[in-house]
Amino acid sequence: MVIGIPKEVKTDEFRVGATPSNIAVLVSDGHELFVESGAGEGSGFSDDAYANAGAKIAASAKELYEKAHLIVKVKEPQSSEYEFLNEKHTLFCYLHLAPAKELTKVLMQKGVCAIAYETVALGSELPLLKPMSEIAGSMAPIVGAYHLSRYQGGEGILISGSDGVEAAKVLVIGAGNAGFSAAKIASGMGADVTVINRTAPKLDELKKILPHVKTALYSEELFLEAIKASDIVVGAVLVHGGAATPKFITCKMLKEMKRGAVVVDIAIDQGGTSEASHPTTHTNPIFAEEGVLHYCVANMPGAYPKTSTLALSNATISYVRKLAKEGVINAVKNDASLALGVNVYNGNVTNLSVASTHNLEFKSIESCLEER
Repeated sequence: MVIGIPKEVKTDEFRVGATPSNIAVLVSDGHELFVESGAGEGSGFSDDAYANAGAKIAASAKELYEKAHLIVKVKEPQSSEYEFLNEKHTLFCYLHLAPAKELTKVLMQKGVCAIAYETVALGSELPLLKPMSEIAGSMAPIVGAYHLSRYQGGEGILISGSDGVEAAKVLVIGAGNAGFSAAKIASGMGADVTVINRTAPKLDELKKILPHVKTALYSEELFLEAIKASDIVVGAVLVHGGAATPKFITCKMLKEMKRGAVVVDIAIDQGGTSEASHPTTHTNPIFAEEGVLHYCVANMPGAYPKTSTLALSNATISYVRKLAKEGVINAVKNDASLALGVNVYNGNVTNLSVASTHNLEFKSIESCLEER
């Protein structure tokens, strides 16, 4: 298999799809590796490190896409990359197609096999989303606390409070990997933390590990009261299968929140938890709506690229090896978790949630492969 690792071109994205040690493993497996020049610089990996691991350094994205069949990257292709894609390519990366109809149609038109990290599933677990969810969750209270500062436009509350002064109230929506990490860090920072979730099992697990964190089952009345009282709200809702995130925080609710409160919308990749949310960047991370600050950076872990690249590539490398060794078709046939990851194949949308969201025809990956 000829495998390509391009340089990420999404704004403020410094992660890379594979480390030099990953390259060495794949080369030892007998595959040919191309890494675009400069791809690893943002994560601390030089071209020389990749070359020493056995990769060939491609001078440009165009060269890399021409050479490679399996493209391993971090974020979804940007418009500047569309021209390089064609039917020979298998794309393995985060895609988040539910809020991205244009990209979905491009992948269909180009005939790309697009496998999304976020829908690869082992039972109820999402092994390729989990490491980035944990990092984004851990970041959420930190960026929320920073933006509570008066100098950042916040209400001027210290997250930990002080002697005789109450700590900031942090509401975490969702008790999955991101929500758990957000609650753990916020609690460690001394905040008054509440986690709200639609079902009890995750809350029960969280309570055993984080006994000082309050938990609550979702109801509209309880949620509205919690929103009104909160200084930081972390949107950590995940709908399995690639569906868009429900808009729990309405624009009407924003009017009842504290002026200078902060919403950290981790779920922005799938559309966001707040009706007002729209993607932002690390360079310009914040906007205000109804006096409430919204932090909606669509690649939060990119702020800590070395940690994030190592965590992500540790999770993806076994799947990359499988795709390369068995070939994409056989790997997808033989691995149900990878089959769930296929969102677009040979011009068809093979993810039901994405097809439903965009009103496109759905065709199962199984039926697509039977026709080959």
